[in-house]
Amino acid sequence: MPLISFHEALQYFQTADLSECRKKIQPTVRRRGLSAVAHFFFGPPRLLQQLQGERDLALAIAQCGLDNNENVHMRILQTIYKKLTGSKFDCPRYGTHWEELGFQGMDPGTDLRGTGLFGLIQILYFVMDSRTLPLARDIFKLSQHELQNFPFCVMSVNITRIVIHVLREERLSRECNRRQQVITVLNDLYVATFLRLYSIWKTQQKTISDSGFVLKGAFPCVSINSSFRVIGL
Repeated sequence: MPLISFHEALQYFQTADLSECRKKIQPTVRRRGLSAVAHFFFGPPRLLQQLQGERDLALAIAQCGLDNNENVHMRILQTIYKKLTGSKFDCPRYGTHWEELGFQGMDPGTDLRGTGLFGLIQILYFVMDSRTLPLARDIFKLSQHELQNFPFCVMSVNITRIVIHVLREERLSRECNRRQQVITVLNDLYVATFLRLYSIWKTQQKTISDSGFVLKGAFPCVSINSSFRVIGL
């Protein structure tokens, strides 16, 4: 099965029928009362209208589940496996090899709660961009450490969940408006957060018991509400 680039995968979602997934999205967090008034007067700017379609695409992808019958979905999985492990061969759809990559079980599809396929394509971006692949492999290597190990892919999915949360909070609107892009901003925040987490984890000798605290503290530009639940860690 040939590797798939991030741009090819994104192009697939841009042309695919995501009508059912789009029905499930809530583009922004619903606010009421004083919270809505405060947000209107003192909150971040609204996302420009011409960028709202790209935002909704990202949120629709996050509502899509992994489908064994979709060739692109399977290519995304296989590409992630090959780029992280260095293998030249395809791996079975189910098996313990996914646990070695840091999924919770033998089926990666069960770990995508709250992120859907957007959780996978952010990993795909990480491993298919030549500028970030060395970092991805360094983090994956640290995740295999005897004492400092952590589930790489589950950690990644949690980062994506927070990225989506911040997008819906409209905290990224100013930067998206400035750059006239949405998904690129989401990917940059994802990579920056993983880099920060890696730096904290490695230099401060963190272990899996610290994961929730480190993850919530890894976002340099936002504070995550204490009620945000870290999954699988």
